Amino acid sequence: MTKLAKITFAKFEKPKTNVVVVLAGADLETGTHSQSVIDGLDGGLAKPAGIAGFSGEKKSTMDLLAPHGLETDRLVVVGLGKTAELVAEDWRALGGTVLAELQKAKADGATVILDIPGEDGLSAEAAAEFAMGAKLRAYTFDTYKTKKGDTKKPSSLKLTIQVSDPKPVKKAWAVSEAIADGVILARDLVNEPANVLGPVEFAAKASELEALGVEVEILGEKEMKKLKMAALLGVSQGASRPPRLAIMRWNGGKKGVAPVALVGKGVVFDTGGISIKPAGGMEEMKGDMGGAAAVVGAMHAIAGRKAAANVVGVIGLVENMPDGDAQRPGDIVTAMSGTTIEILNTDAEGRLVLADAMWYTQKTYKPAVMIDLATLTGAVIVALGNLNAGLFSNNDELADKLLSSAKNSGEPLWRLPLSPGYDKLIDTPNADVKNTGGRWAGSITAAQFLQRFANDVPWAHLDIAGTAFGAPKDEICQSWASGYGVRLLNQLVADHYES
Repeated sequence: MTKLAKITFAKFEKPKTNVVVVLAGADLETGTHSQSVIDGLDGGLAKPAGIAGFSGEKKSTMDLLAPHGLETDRLVVVGLGKTAELVAEDWRALGGTVLAELQKAKADGATVILDIPGEDGLSAEAAAEFAMGAKLRAYTFDTYKTKKGDTKKPSSLKLTIQVSDPKPVKKAWAVSEAIADGVILARDLVNEPANVLGPVEFAAKASELEALGVEVEILGEKEMKKLKMAALLGVSQGASRPPRLAIMRWNGGKKGVAPVALVGKGVVFDTGGISIKPAGGMEEMKGDMGGAAAVVGAMHAIAGRKAAANVVGVIGLVENMPDGDAQRPGDIVTAMSGTTIEILNTDAEGRLVLADAMWYTQKTYKPAVMIDLATLTGAVIVALGNLNAGLFSNNDELADKLLSSAKNSGEPLWRLPLSPGYDKLIDTPNADVKNTGGRWAGSITAAQFLQRFANDVPWAHLDIAGTAFGAPKDEICQSWASGYGVRLLNQLVADHYES
């Protein structure tokens, strides 16, 4: 796979690359500068489009080899559809579509003339979203492949994007690239095999954010025992690799303003413990730390673009293994909050990790709002499939903000209910609460459990089991791991919490 080596922005001029990309609307019209490139093409685009059946529909493509009358070796035309309807998500998808065509063409360098019919030039933000889509589409996880495939293909691609005024686009791209880098970091973490990425190694990855100005603190087993985090530690006790709690603080806002708190489930591998999972598909449980990966990626994005906000990220990192020391069904543990929990199923472990991580976060940092992310339940996939993550919240205002930011970021959410009636499903005569309510309303009872550890802080729980990995591939993601949550969390901070 040809990797994207570099994206540069330049003013409109005669392209110097052998591959040129232009955009065409539904009427096959192109922008002024694009038209100047294809003036030498007899009859414009109408004749080749008719032969190829190209109509200019959004994300459709037409590849013209050695077009007669043009100096370029290859002209790639990408459909825009109705240009007035294009939003940020469309520009990202178009960037991904273009990148895929360039990889297919085995190009080592290409120029995209980024203008549209009837416009002097795109907004800087739209151009930056286009570039983000290209960068995200180029992502591939091949760290452990000793043979990289077709050696005849170029190993890297340099992409030049021509715009009317590069200066504001470069400024917008500095923000968008930081977000893209956060998504890529999250994808890398989820794709990494569990034998390489244990709790200690994951915590070390979080510590690398110090290079961006993030303050990082790592708590070990000794410190967590002192804090009485028996719920989190109970999950870890069957594993030979020790647990960690990583705390990341970005202080970009006004001093004294309560932070936005992001809390992630980081089960680096989940066998299910004594309640062991079936063997089929268990290899995917290396991704059961997708919530923690999203938090680390979001902190990278927020710090990378120097957000004017105070944000704290907390991730509980454990491995859930079955051995002679492992937690048993029927055990009762006492969480940091003092709540006693009866363990009915050791595979309902993520909520135990979050219980202590959330309590620690709200008690220590007194956040304005707290959002947790977790690949928590298979039940949410039954309910929503792989297209939406489940949203639960004790606060309508926060829920509305998340839904709005989900729409703006292109990472969709669907709100599901919470109500006291569901608490009855996790009542037990033996302790304050049990860790599973059984088969029915499984994602809801998991959220009801977590709500007890929010301690009246405006809180939302995002169940990303269906979206963090294994989701359908699209124009900007061809990876098993999607990096879901990074763009959403960054958007939430940008839309509602920056000073």
